[in-house]
Amino acid sequence: MNQKNVLMPDPAFMLELAKMKMPFGKYKGRLLIDLPEPYVVWFSRKGFPEGKLGEMLQTVYEIKVNGLEYLFKPFRKP
Repeated sequence: MNQKNVLMPDPAFMLELAKMKMPFGKYKGRLLIDLPEPYVVWFSRKGFPEGKLGEMLQTVYEIKVNGLEYLFKPFRKP
């Protein structure tokens, strides 16, 4: 595969995503990257919130449903 065709996540966005906590609801205070997959799937069906939170939740959704959770590994504490 040509190196130009490889998509790399934006490190700054991933770092911000890894630190962002859910500001409301059942999982208030939990890191977005630690939200259960069924919860983010629910958001995908009902509609993501507007703004930065919605963008981040949509990213978490895409990562989880596509089996790319290894992308979160560098941001988790051992």
